[in-house]
Amino acid sequence: MARGKLSGMKTVTVTLPAATAAPYDIRVEAGALARLGEQVRAVAPAPSCAVVTDSIVAPLYLERAKASLAAAGYRVLTHTIPAGEQHKTLATASAALDTFLNARIERATPVIALGGGVVGDLAGLVAATLLRGVPFVQVPTTLLSAVDASVGGKVGVDHPAGKNLIGAFHQPRAVITDIDTFKSLPPRELRCGLAECVKHAIIRDAALFAFIETHVHQLLACDSPSIEELVARNVAIKAAIVMDDPFERGVRALLNLGHTFGHAIENVMGYTGIAHGEAVALGTVAATRLAIERGEFPARDLPRILALLQAIGLSTALPGLDPDRTFTAMGTDKKVAGGKLRLVLPTAIGAAHVVPTSDADVPAIRRAIASLANA
Repeated sequence: MARGKLSGMKTVTVTLPAATAAPYDIRVEAGALARLGEQVRAVAPAPSCAVVTDSIVAPLYLERAKASLAAAGYRVLTHTIPAGEQHKTLATASAALDTFLNARIERATPVIALGGGVVGDLAGLVAATLLRGVPFVQVPTTLLSAVDASVGGKVGVDHPAGKNLIGAFHQPRAVITDIDTFKSLPPRELRCGLAECVKHAIIRDAALFAFIETHVHQLLACDSPSIEELVARNVAIKAAIVMDDPFERGVRALLNLGHTFGHAIENVMGYTGIAHGEAVALGTVAATRLAIERGEFPARDLPRILALLQAIGLSTALPGLDPDRTFTAMGTDKKVAGGKLRLVLPTAIGAAHVVPTSDADVPAIRRAIASLANA
């Protein structure tokens, strides 16, 4: 069985089956951008590198990243995309492909994703398709991308039919997280990252859930030691699951707690007015209520989940949500198999399982969605 190591709460090593990808490190530390060039060169030596970022991150960190990469001997190519989930499209990816193909990149040229989850997913698709695959390095600048999207090699873009329906698996050569970048995050973005951390805790680690409960104020203040521990512990959870199931054929599906409901909510709202982490928080509440109705989760623990999400500043209800449209949107999710939804439901704080639903579950699923609109 695959194993990983967490060394000094700084580095997680992801070791995948030999035919899948080479092992890679996830580094979590303050000030990592200053050493970006040497760290990229260690895993992807080439004359050039290609940086994808967005219109929010570029003014904050692009010049710092370029300086480090240039100091390491790279010719630095850049492409800046418009910020926002609504721009995570094939058209946006195509524009980035044009930039790098016109610059005559080579197969050794690494694509570096400098930004949040949208940048990481889109840049990863660019890396997976350029010249049939070039090296990929993730440099997440948000808590959400650091603990979730940057780890595991799932890359892609959205389609009008649903979120992340066009994509691939393309593992990075490295994930380099500078936790200092989190200090520039708007409070909403920080809260969204914490939503994913709560999700990880619910599916795998009751002690992590308690850590977030007792450190919520330090985490919201971006206290460096607390954030570093939080990221490292979350990354260790996700890395362990990814190592056991790199292509989401089994246990990795647990990482989708709250996502089938959440993606449907995002879809119904046209990917505007609600952030991904906010939708995941709502989806987690719906999934927990469904698990309670099925007799699989202790009702006494729901207030604890609601209280933590609310302490973080996340909504646990969405008045005005259309339950019928949301249920219909769930049918386009990637987790549908044989025409039936496969949902991740918690069984305790620290444990979850995947449930293939049947027609008999439909009324309870609809009630779980309606509970968000009526709470």
